[in-house]
Amino acid sequence: MKLSAKPTLRRAFVIAATGSGAGKTTVTLGLMEAMRKQGLIVQPFKAGPDYIDPGFHRAVVKRPSYNLDTWMMGPQGVKRSFSVYSKGAEVAVVEGAMGLFDGRDGISEEGSTGHLAKTLSLPVLLVVNAEKTARSVAAIVKGFENFDPGVKVKWVIFNKVGSRRHFKILSDAVAENSKARVIGYLPKDGALSVPSRHLGLVIQKDINGQTWKGFLKKLSWAVETNINLKGFLKSLPAAKTEGFKEQGLTAAKSPATRIAVALDRAFCFYYEENLDMLRRAGGECVFFSPLKDKRLPCRTSGIYLGGGYPELYAGRLAANSPMRAQIKAASSQGMPVYAECGGLMYLSRILKTIDGKGHAMAGVFPWTAKMLKKRKAIGYREITVRGQCPFLKKGSVLKGHEFHYSEMGGAADPEVRPVYAFKCPDTGKMVHEGFMKASTLASYVHVHFASNPAFASGFVKKCLEFASQKN
Repeated sequence: MKLSAKPTLRRAFVIAATGSGAGKTTVTLGLMEAMRKQGLIVQPFKAGPDYIDPGFHRAVVKRPSYNLDTWMMGPQGVKRSFSVYSKGAEVAVVEGAMGLFDGRDGISEEGSTGHLAKTLSLPVLLVVNAEKTARSVAAIVKGFENFDPGVKVKWVIFNKVGSRRHFKILSDAVAENSKARVIGYLPKDGALSVPSRHLGLVIQKDINGQTWKGFLKKLSWAVETNINLKGFLKSLPAAKTEGFKEQGLTAAKSPATRIAVALDRAFCFYYEENLDMLRRAGGECVFFSPLKDKRLPCRTSGIYLGGGYPELYAGRLAANSPMRAQIKAASSQGMPVYAECGGLMYLSRILKTIDGKGHAMAGVFPWTAKMLKKRKAIGYREITVRGQCPFLKKGSVLKGHEFHYSEMGGAADPEVRPVYAFKCPDTGKMVHEGFMKASTLASYVHVHFASNPAFASGFVKKCLEFASQKN
């Protein structure tokens, strides 16, 4: 069933869940693949600070997936991004984060999938893990329906259902007690789940090509067999979009603003909109691999090292000494370098993996990045520039997210003291963040540039200045 002969956004909805692990991503990928097979142009989005799920979205529908977060971007920023990036699509699918109402803290709705749904005026499809439960799911669904009247929970899909009889019990219970309509289920089947590791799901590139194709084929068959997709699509209300323009200045690209962006299995955590904002500021993003490439791309005038899994590839990163040396030399020469989390670890002197083995990294900073068995930090961060940042003026504010299992310490020279770019309130006290050296800035915080577009333009401006000085 094709909703429109023209590539114009007609329908949109949010896929939420009762909590993490309920099956949001599985349901999202299954519905996207089923809609794609019907010829629909699907635009994916991801609620919250997640870098892994958007990679899965892109692999299914062949369009970039964009993060939407009401705390980091603000309601207007979310509306703008949704409006801009929905262009050319017929259906927009927003995958939620954690539980429907989980956000910044236990009181505020900011950052939650529910707040996002209200901000965009989108209805919600609720995914419920039905394993080891029966009629009690009615209480769960009704509770989610009534918790916030502004969030419209309209449909329900059950995950990990044991049998057709089990599904009938579940659907009868919800039909008797709730307004939300049950549109189907996915069976309990380990082959329908995406494997996980310490930072969440494995990235899509780490799944064998044939395994991925087989997974999608089985998942879409499960959706087409057990979910009333045709009826669901017909019941979707028209999407509301507003005529926003792209955020940030649109500048002509210059040959002098080539930004080398690390992109491989070790470095793959980026907000897609961050890259777009660098481009709109006049930068040209050129991808390279610290794992494989021996040299930076030609005419590089800036480097962006995102997060990822350098700890899983520490040996290979260490073995690529030409690239490590090039990045250290570029930083020493004053080339603008921006690194986040995994990128920060790569710029350290040593990366010590969980087995205690030390691996040589780029050595821009004299610290040691040490992997821990337990999570070190997680949560939203609002950071303020202290005056040492080359890309933003003092007092500027950025918002982002922090999630890592490592810590920095053990400088080679104990007399060397870190220079910090940011101050950041953390559990009631002020802490310092963001290591600085010349025009290199490295932080554990994954910043969303939409929280302050001046950061992207400031970085590109520094790249242009560096290139001009070199010439």
